[in-house]
Amino acid sequence: MRFTLKQIEYFVAAAESGSITTASRLVHISQPSISAAIAHLEDVFQIPLFIRHHALGLSLTAEGQIFLREARVLLQQAQDLDAAGATIAERIDGLLEVGCMTTLYPLVVPDLIQTFEARHPGARLKVVAGHHGELIEKLRNGEIAAFLAYDLNIPPDLEFEPLATLPPFAFVSASHRLAKRRTVTLAELASDPFLLLDLPLSRDYFLMLFSQAGLTPQVAGRFQSIDVVRSLVARGVGFSLANARPRNRAALDGRPLSYLALKGTHRELKYGTARIAGLRRTPRTAAFLSLCGEILANRPLPGTD
Repeated sequence: MRFTLKQIEYFVAAAESGSITTASRLVHISQPSISAAIAHLEDVFQIPLFIRHHALGLSLTAEGQIFLREARVLLQQAQDLDAAGATIAERIDGLLEVGCMTTLYPLVVPDLIQTFEARHPGARLKVVAGHHGELIEKLRNGEIAAFLAYDLNIPPDLEFEPLATLPPFAFVSASHRLAKRRTVTLAELASDPFLLLDLPLSRDYFLMLFSQAGLTPQVAGRFQSIDVVRSLVARGVGFSLANARPRNRAALDGRPLSYLALKGTHRELKYGTARIAGLRRTPRTAAFLSLCGEILANRPLPGTD
């Protein structure tokens, strides 16, 4: 661009007022700045815009009158663009990509997607599943705007907003010797085969529960899918631990499970939203975070006990 909108604005003010002095007062800029803007436009376009009358102000030339009509159109278009930009900034539409920890995904994501898109018909919510490290990398790369996380190893460049607490619990097969109990201690299970959910952070958290109780679990298998763990437990292969208690007390193949609350004091997990600290929230992101607070904060996970 060989000129600026400010220079066009100064020209229009001078043309409409017929005076550099009056134009200076109208646009709150010095008279030399008005004169310099007009001189620049005349030089750039190689046309005379004004006839200068000493002490009597300005008159538009024939070329200046044509230029004034086009300048007014340009300024109006700029104002329209500014108004449209403000509207776009406040509008909640388009694609929003966020993430969710794998273990939470099937419980919280369907409700979030359905509710978000029902409230904002012009928007679409895409939620990617992953473990802690994967989602942090996607967040830092700008691939997602936020993700549902646990309060474990949150790096300092992220801000974590807790939503609810998830105490650990044990689950066993319906034929297990302790299946009829409502509560159990880790010590009562420690000699049984333990099937570990072998995901980053999850494995460390569950092993830490044993360590804090002064126990060593008999790890009989490591699996990256909670559904596989549930199916094996339901078949009587061993027991396991989790934090989200699905209302469905059966494995995918229909075999029943028994949930047992853990006696004693154990480190509870908090889950919440994580995002880059200090980053300005877009309207879409703000709407998503607000929805998470509305339907998840201090409430049981959807589809759980």
